[in-house]
Amino acid sequence: MINKLKFYKKKFTPWYRNDYKKFLSLNFHNNDFEIKDNFPCIKDKFLPNGEITSGHYFLQDIYMAREIYKAHPVKHVDIGSRIDGFIAHLAVFREVEVFDIRSLNISDKNIIFTQADLTKVDEKFMEYTDSISCLHTLEHFGLGRYGDEIDPEGHLKGFEVITYILKPSGKFYFSVPIGKNRIEFNAHRVFSLSYLLSWVTKRYEIVKFSYIDDNNYFITSILDYLWLFRYLLCHFFVSLKK
Repeated sequence: MINKLKFYKKKFTPWYRNDYKKFLSLNFHNNDFEIKDNFPCIKDKFLPNGEITSGHYFLQDIYMAREIYKAHPVKHVDIGSRIDGFIAHLAVFREVEVFDIRSLNISDKNIIFTQADLTKVDEKFMEYTDSISCLHTLEHFGLGRYGDEIDPEGHLKGFEVITYILKPSGKFYFSVPIGKNRIEFNAHRVFSLSYLLSWVTKRYEIVKFSYIDDNNYFITSILDYLWLFRYLLCHFFVSLKK
């Protein structure tokens, strides 16, 4: 656990301290995730979507865009992925509907934007699409980084809403950081592979699995991925809804 005295001596903004305390109070009985470190992302909730970049994202965005190009779905919906990478790639060759809790001011005929809280069910989107992506997004749900509500179960609620939106036998393109279960508040969660599979496989059949390590070493289409349990990596799933 974080040294609270040391933590509060740091000059974090009041909203960060308030979010942190609220998350602790709501997360009191959660044994799956414990805050092991603080990783303040102070400016992100005040930026429009598409401002944040990362090394893994470049390879991830190209790879997943190619997968969707090959699959050629009738409709594709994206949940909160990077606008200036993945969404830009998709918009070159197809229409994509983007859902995000933040605003998006963009004008492109192939990008259709809906501002929405993806932890809450909207009946008009039930079985709405045959293809959906959520790349390095779900790990942020409920941590307040992007202006979303503080909720320790935000990732689980978001997963259920995504599944609600996807048609039976539809494809789900999904990536998150993998390692030992933990929260680095308010940056993200890191998921253990065993924890992730325990709820993903209840609703999906995993048909393709790939990863990028911290040296940007990219391995695609692994058949036996269980040996990766102990590594901190960026993982990608292509899954079919059961």
